[in-house]
Amino acid sequence: MPVQVKICGINSAAAADAVLRAGADFGGLVFFAKSPRHLSLEQGMALAERMRGRLRLAALVVDDNDAALAAIASQVKPDFFQLHGKETPERAAEIRARFGIPVIKAIAVSEAGDLAKVSAYDDVAEMVLFDAVPAADASRPGGHGAAFDWRILNGRSFGRPWFLAGGLNPENIGRAVAVSGAKMVDVSSGVESAPGVKSSDRIADFVAAAKQTVRA
Repeated sequence: MPVQVKICGINSAAAADAVLRAGADFGGLVFFAKSPRHLSLEQGMALAERMRGRLRLAALVVDDNDAALAAIASQVKPDFFQLHGKETPERAAEIRARFGIPVIKAIAVSEAGDLAKVSAYDDVAEMVLFDAVPAADASRPGGHGAAFDWRILNGRSFGRPWFLAGGLNPENIGRAVAVSGAKMVDVSSGVESAPGVKSSDRIADFVAAAKQTVRA
């Protein structure tokens, strides 16, 4: 089965159309003001409607309160909430129960020991996403183009399906999948020409390269 691809940080109609043309399986919409890919509710709703039914949509949020999540749930109607902050397993379970929307939980990874925290989300997250630990002075938890040692995932078994993220791009995605064994991958800054500016060519190249890769 081909690797499944998620393009995150979609923030324009042109980017949405490029993601659909390329054949991505998931699309990510960012609702976090410190991100260059941040969307208003109105923008998110329009982009979601443009893509709905042609891929699965994730709304990326960072430690949001119930009021903010309720607005996204009712107006954007994502298929998933992607929790990219410090949400505990208890908070993830609360979000899933309150809004009836499955959860993808991002896990920050710098070394193999960080993977021990994954099992705590087995009963509450539909999927998990492994991303690099941000720099100490970073203003946001992801989207920096930083990578971790993908080899620490090879041969590991987890209770939930997982995405590989962090530092991926069209040039290295083949190697990343080969050494990690990833079945799903997520990219944002790696398919941009500048922060927050998606490149149609890089999106197409990334999806094509990922889907023709043979996993380890």
